[in-house]
Amino acid sequence: MNVLVVGAGAMGQWFARTVRTHADASVAFTDLDQSAAEAAADAVGGRAVASDAAETFDVVCIAVPMPVAETAIHEFAPLATGAIVDVTGSMAGPVAAMQDAMPDGQRLSLHPLFAPENAPGNVAVVNDASGPGAAAVVDALAEAGNNCFETTATEHDEAMETVQASAHAAVLAFAMAAADVPDRFQTPISAGLFDLVEQVTGGDPRVYADIQNTFDGADAVADAARQIADATRTPSNGSTSNFHEPGYTPADTRKRPVPP
Repeated sequence: MNVLVVGAGAMGQWFARTVRTHADASVAFTDLDQSAAEAAADAVGGRAVASDAAETFDVVCIAVPMPVAETAIHEFAPLATGAIVDVTGSMAGPVAAMQDAMPDGQRLSLHPLFAPENAPGNVAVVNDASGPGAAAVVDALAEAGNNCFETTATEHDEAMETVQASAHAAVLAFAMAAADVPDRFQTPISAGLFDLVEQVTGGDPRVYADIQNTFDGADAVADAARQIADATRTPSNGSTSNFHEPGYTPADTRKRPVPP
């Protein structure tokens, strides 16, 4: 199986390394930055091809930032003779683009729910049109120790509103609101939050910005914070006590209770 990875970043290299190791695939990289493609090829053990090359491949994997995923799918789908795959992070848009660009081919949308350096982990899978190439990719991910689970594009993108957009917004909001407090005052909860702040702010800012621009969720965090703040200013109405009761669940969510 020969595979073209469009995008020479960390996620593209993770995908290439996985299929090379566990599917005996030969891999090639293409990127608008040719030097990045060459560096990725050297790191993984593949080769670099020009972004305007006409060579065809059994599998084409789109591993570019979310805002340009659909454009890249339409541009590179003609090079796929078997399957087109994306690992961009959203699913509804890329799946629709793959259906349009490759209606008769195999179509697979993947979202590794971890940074490449933390692999293996959970991988969301939308197997939109199955076949041997798509199956070989999923099998390779599983052999690498990943937990591949099937979902739908709609279910995935709705989940990302909570687990990515809302979660990141909540952590960043805490970072913006928090004062510089000596370590001796930290509680297990506050220390954990500061650890999350370090993790989020230590990542690629573009990735976090793309998530906020792609998925709703930040506004829900702001609304919830305002609701809590308003309730604590008017304790006489008794509305704050529910936030601390075990098993408290807001009417339209499945969020965990606010810890004391």
